[in-house]
Amino acid sequence: MTAGLLGVVLCASAGAGEENSAAVLIEHATGAMRSNPEVSKQDAERALQLIRRAPDADLEVRARLLLCDYYSERDAGAAQLQIEAANLLLPAVRRKGLRAGVLTCRGETFESAGDYSHALADFDEAVVVATATDDESMLAEALFSRAFLRALQGEYATGMSDAQRSQELFTHLDMPQHALTALSVIATIYNRMGDYGQAAQIYERARTQQHDAGLRRDEAVSFYNLGRARQKLGQWDAARASYSAGLSLCRELNYTRGVAYALFGLASVANATEDPNAALGSLAQATELLGPTQDARLSAQIQLARGVALRKLQRGAEALVSLEQAESEFKQGNSLEELGLTYNELAVVHAQMSDWQSAYKYRSAAQETSETLLHKQLDQRFATLKVEFDTATKDKENALLLNQNAANEKALAEGRRASGLQTTVILLSLLLLGVLSLLVLRQRRGARHMRTLAMTDELTGAPNRRAVLAHLSEVLQRGSDYCSILVIDIDHFKSINDQHGHPVGDVTLQLLTAKLRSAAVDTAVLGRLGGEEFVVVLPNTTLHEAALIADQIRAQVPSIDLSRWLGERRITVSIGVTTSVPEDTVSTMLRRADAALYAAKHAGRNCVRTDFVAEVNTPAVWRGVGNVR
Repeated sequence: MTAGLLGVVLCASAGAGEENSAAVLIEHATGAMRSNPEVSKQDAERALQLIRRAPDADLEVRARLLLCDYYSERDAGAAQLQIEAANLLLPAVRRKGLRAGVLTCRGETFESAGDYSHALADFDEAVVVATATDDESMLAEALFSRAFLRALQGEYATGMSDAQRSQELFTHLDMPQHALTALSVIATIYNRMGDYGQAAQIYERARTQQHDAGLRRDEAVSFYNLGRARQKLGQWDAARASYSAGLSLCRELNYTRGVAYALFGLASVANATEDPNAALGSLAQATELLGPTQDARLSAQIQLARGVALRKLQRGAEALVSLEQAESEFKQGNSLEELGLTYNELAVVHAQMSDWQSAYKYRSAAQETSETLLHKQLDQRFATLKVEFDTATKDKENALLLNQNAANEKALAEGRRASGLQTTVILLSLLLLGVLSLLVLRQRRGARHMRTLAMTDELTGAPNRRAVLAHLSEVLQRGSDYCSILVIDIDHFKSINDQHGHPVGDVTLQLLTAKLRSAAVDTAVLGRLGGEEFVVVLPNTTLHEAALIADQIRAQVPSIDLSRWLGERRITVSIGVTTSVPEDTVSTMLRRADAALYAAKHAGRNCVRTDFVAEVNTPAVWRGVGNVR
């Protein structure tokens, strides 16, 4: 096909004929990028040669975007040259949405270099530009890139929304190859949320369709992703087979970056199966192949795998060098999963070297990172399920309604045609009844799911007032010996909203919720009463024990890091504590706890006060708790 197009180019005269040939070459290069990137590069370069004789700013920008896509995975400097050339052409283009394409490509180079903040800023701007210019293809590309970056940073819900919207746009534009790639990003989100089985199924489905469509480059990427999912599942032989298949395909395509990723995958399996020497050999090849390609994340992953292999070989000093390099990059990229793994390895290496203090420090950091990641996965999983539920429910209801309308129309037509077709009408009525029954069943399932959502505070992910008070009522009805509650209020929260805005207030509530979760005991149930007020239910806890827990929480809250938004300001809380007595109700306990909370505020805030009706009629001071001004 390329040879035929080139023949047309050589025979055509300058002017409109050459423009059309350049446009055809660009279209062919766009498709080839997902099957054979080298062919795509050659077609784009040939198109540029034609455009020099018959200038067209739109066609030239499209050709340079293809070359930028090619070089972004191979040579960061060459990719930057294409971006600069495209930017110079933007004032002359007719299709204003092309600016979104340039921003997307620049964002991808930032992402490869590990500069995620600038990458996200470019992707955000690309989405705005593509939306404003009504350029659906550029919007789909920008959403796809932003979805992948958000997945890397743990923003699974917004990443899922972007990926699904990108896939819908590609499908609407009749770009099935691109839609398959968007499907792979959805699988990546499942993989990073810990749903490895679901991710593996989607990757395998995408890979099969890519193979059937001849998308060899995309198939190679899916082989790598499938290997990662199988590795997470502990399926070492299957993971090794996926990486090896991807490695062969990347070598056939001369896809150097893909070869490096596949070698890293094989090294990870070698480490897991106790073959560190083989791992070091694969990693050395991968490092050499990266060359001018800037891929900060892959480089950090290679250093982590190298540190694991060296640690297994008892080469502690060398392992530390590699692991510390990986730690620095993962911190910069906020890659919590990889950072937690790195901290664990650093702890093991320091322990091997008898540096117990450093080992303890890194083990604690690993535990804290793991807990943060788990909370984030749970919170984001909840939000992602809500996105999936809303989308799936809407699609299924629309499909069922269409089926219902079709059945009705068919039944009416048959009835008008002849009364003798009663049997057909009965069958259609039964079909309609089945459709309606299915709709009712799905609606009931949806209602059950929505009831679950209704018991959760949307902002913080904690149980809402209805849920936590229902739990307290159940505890009181069980007649336990003791049940204590803490009512927690953020001091001067209104000033945060007034001075810094409600988004900062929302972040404050979210970070406080995370701190309360980590500070509370295992049997505690945390809930948000509303506004800046929270409640902690402590079954089988005496007043003295509850007051101790409250004071621990009060002391830990000022350590929450809000400097990005509040500068030097630290938040504090006031806490009211009470314990149940016989015949207590939710209302009576809340009144006493509120009275104690009021006493804490009246005493200067940032303190704990108790109110136990069986002992005293007025709020008692919890000794040892001072006021912080």
